[in-house]
Amino acid sequence: MEKIWLKNYQAGVAHEIDINEFQSVVEVFERSVNKFRDRPAMACMDKLLSYGELDTLSGNFASYLQNTLKLPKGSRVAIMMPNLLQYPVVVFGALRAGCTIVNVNPLYTPRELEHQLKDSGTETIVILENFASVLEDILARTPVKNVIVAAIGDLLGFPKSLIVNFVVRNVKKMVPPWHIASHTRFNDALAQGSKQPHRKVELTHDDIAFLQYTGGTTGVAKGAMLLHKNIVANMLQAGQWVKPAVREGQEIIVTALPLYHIFSLTANLMVFTNLGALNILITNPRDIPGFIKEIKKYKVTAITGVNTLFNALLNNPEFKTIDFSSWRLALGGGMAVQKAVAERWKQTTGTTLIEAYGLTETSPAACINPLDLQAYNGTIGVPVPSTEIELRDEQGNPVAAGEAGELCIRGPQVMKGYWQRPDETAKVIDSRGFLATGDVAIITSDGYVKLVDRKKDMILVSGFNVYPNEIEDVVALLPGVLEVACVGIPDEKSGEVVKVFIVKKDPALTEKDVITHCKANLTGYKMPKFVEFREDLPKTNVGKILRRALRA
Repeated sequence: MEKIWLKNYQAGVAHEIDINEFQSVVEVFERSVNKFRDRPAMACMDKLLSYGELDTLSGNFASYLQNTLKLPKGSRVAIMMPNLLQYPVVVFGALRAGCTIVNVNPLYTPRELEHQLKDSGTETIVILENFASVLEDILARTPVKNVIVAAIGDLLGFPKSLIVNFVVRNVKKMVPPWHIASHTRFNDALAQGSKQPHRKVELTHDDIAFLQYTGGTTGVAKGAMLLHKNIVANMLQAGQWVKPAVREGQEIIVTALPLYHIFSLTANLMVFTNLGALNILITNPRDIPGFIKEIKKYKVTAITGVNTLFNALLNNPEFKTIDFSSWRLALGGGMAVQKAVAERWKQTTGTTLIEAYGLTETSPAACINPLDLQAYNGTIGVPVPSTEIELRDEQGNPVAAGEAGELCIRGPQVMKGYWQRPDETAKVIDSRGFLATGDVAIITSDGYVKLVDRKKDMILVSGFNVYPNEIEDVVALLPGVLEVACVGIPDEKSGEVVKVFIVKKDPALTEKDVITHCKANLTGYKMPKFVEFREDLPKTNVGKILRRALRA
C-alpha cells in the first residue's frame, strides 16, 4: 500500500525534497527579496509594498527588537492583528532577529489571550490598537514587558494613513478606549530601528520559528512547535506541488484567510513570497461586497480559502461579474470542500477548486490533489513529496486495504511537539515519528486519500458509523440550502441520532423538503431525525463551522 500512497500523480513533481537546500525561513526570505526586489510583494487598501521595501521595513523592525528592546535569540514575539501590511513586516522582522513568532487570533477574549501569552512565555507583543483594550485587561497577569501598538493606517503613506486612522477611531468608532502606560507606536519602532542595521542571526533547522496555537475548540489551546526545518520543508513540498501551475514573479494571490492561521501563513505568505508573487491582503473577508470590490482591482491568478468563504462568494451576485480570465489556481483547505460548492465554483470561475489537507501540526500541507484535476473528486489528494501516511485502527495497527482508519503522517513538516507539554506530544507522535491526526480516512481504489470525518465527530447510530461530512454533502446539494452542519445527539433507543442545522438560501425550504431529499440519497440509519433552521451557524474566525458548539 505504501507505494500507492507515495505514487506521483502530477507530472513535474519530484517524490522528494532536499530539506538542506535552506537552513531557515529567513534564508528563503532574503533570497526572495534580493531576487524580486522591484516586484510588488504585498497590497492592502490600495497601497503596494515592493520586495525591496519589505526587506527594508522588516530589517528596521528586526533592528528595533535587537538594538532597542535587546531581545535575545529565541524570544517570543506575539502578533495580534488582522491582515495588514504590518503583518509580514513583523513576521519577517522578528524571524530575522532570531525570535519565535506567536500568532494570536485578534478576536480572542481576555481569558484566551491571557492563556496564550502566559503559556508561551511571551514578553513582546505587537497589537492593533483596536484590540488593545483586551490586552489592557490582562496585561498585569502576563509576562509581557514590551507592547508595540499599531494602527490600521500606519503603512498606507501620507495623507492616507492620517485619514484612515481618523475614520477608524472617530467616525467608525472601531477603537475602544485603552490605556497601557508603557507602549511604543509601531511607526516609532520602525523609525528607531532604521538608525542602525540589524545583526544577522545564525539560525538552524532546529530553531523554533512559530509557536502556533491549536486545539482551542476541543480544550486548552496548545502551542505546536514549528521549527525552521518544518516551515522550510513545507514551503519546498508545496512549492514542488504548485510548480507546474505557477510562473515565478508573475502570480497574484488573494490572501483572505487571516495570516495568523497556519494555512494562510504557509501557503500564501511563505510559499508565494518564495515565488515572488503579489499577496493581496484582505483585512475583513466577512465584508463580501468589499472583498469582491477589492479583488476586482487586480488580475488575480490564485486564491486560497475554506469552503464557507467560497460559498459566501458564490452567493453574492457581484462575484459573477469578476473577470476570471486570469484565474488559474483555487485551493481549498481548513475544512472539507463540499461537492455542491466545488461544482458551482467550477461553473462560475472556470477553475477547479482543488482540495488540500493539512494540520497546524504539519505546517500544514500533508496531502493535495493534482493541480490539473478537471473536476471535484471528493478526496484530499495524495501525500506531498517526502511524506508518508498510514491508516490505523483503534489498536494502532494498519487497516486492511479499502478499510477506514485514523490517518497518521510522517515527514519533515511534522512539528517537534507541543510547547512544554511532553504528555500531549506523546499522545499524538509515536516512536516512529508518525503523527496521529484524529481524522478517519480511506484509500480509494486509484490511490487517493479520502477523508471520512473527524474521529470525535463520528456519530454511532445503533452500532453503525455515520460521518457528518457525508450527511452535510448530501444536504448541501439541496438548492434551498445555504449552509449546513450535522451532529449526533443522544437517543435512548439507538445511542445517537443524526441532527442537521441549516441556514436557508430559499425562505420557502421546509423540514419535509429536507427529509424527502435525504430519503432519496441516504440509507435509513443515516437519515436526519431532527432538522433545525437557524439564521447562522457558529464558526471559528477562519470560517470553520463549530460542530462542538452545536452539540452543546
